[in-house]
Amino acid sequence: MRPTPYVASLRVYEPLDAFEPAEQLRWRAIPITSSTGFDEQSRAMRRVINAEPPALVADGAHILEFENKRYVCPWSTAARCWAALSTFKDSMPANVVSFFIPPNIEESILINSETMEDKVPHIITETWMIPPRWFSLFEASERLRGRNEDGPFTVLRTSVAHAKRRCMFTHQSVVSAFGNGPIEQEIADLLEWLNLFHPESIVECDYGGLAGYLEQILIEEGLDGLEADTSVEDIHLSLGGLSTGDGAQAGLGYERLISRWRKVAALEQAF
Repeated sequence: MRPTPYVASLRVYEPLDAFEPAEQLRWRAIPITSSTGFDEQSRAMRRVINAEPPALVADGAHILEFENKRYVCPWSTAARCWAALSTFKDSMPANVVSFFIPPNIEESILINSETMEDKVPHIITETWMIPPRWFSLFEASERLRGRNEDGPFTVLRTSVAHAKRRCMFTHQSVVSAFGNGPIEQEIADLLEWLNLFHPESIVECDYGGLAGYLEQILIEEGLDGLEADTSVEDIHLSLGGLSTGDGAQAGLGYERLISRWRKVAALEQAF
């Protein structure tokens, strides 16, 4: 079983030669068959119990090989912990933060944080939900789904060039329909993040453990499990409606997508 079955991930894999020589040696030594997904989640669970300073622990990476070329997605653990802490503190009044994050935990995360500010995390995660903007980066033909030792899975992969082009179209469609606002800004932030990586990178959306929950929901509705998941098709149907001013089409695609994932998100309250 996955250590964190409620997490979905958006990852960027850069070509091995995009990294510094010392990092290339580390990433080249990781076997392509390594269970890096399990290892990353397992370490995250251990860190909940034992607040080891993430900046002082050797980090790992996910590995892809495509057309005899190695691509690497570092876990970026320290940078992600630092960014998560910063985001959380910004969302709360300063005088109550310590009730949620004890000083020793904050100190553990902030060790060497001055070197983290310029680090770009290669992974973005969401719990119990996949944001619609993630699906807009992919086409249905780029979807892989099936079963492995962890159970059902769905993975979407495309080139960063395709992802950026689709992200720009999504942004333009949303701005044209609704103007500037929070949703537009989230899409703009996603595009800015994609622009930080090597132009030959690969972008991946991994449903993670959410694939199992989604399959269970779809089967209970009398559908063919993950084969009935049309999240990518639904977001493009909605965007097509926005771009042509067809509100009915836009609403149909978006409602189908959101209603499906709202059922997955509701499971959080059941655990």
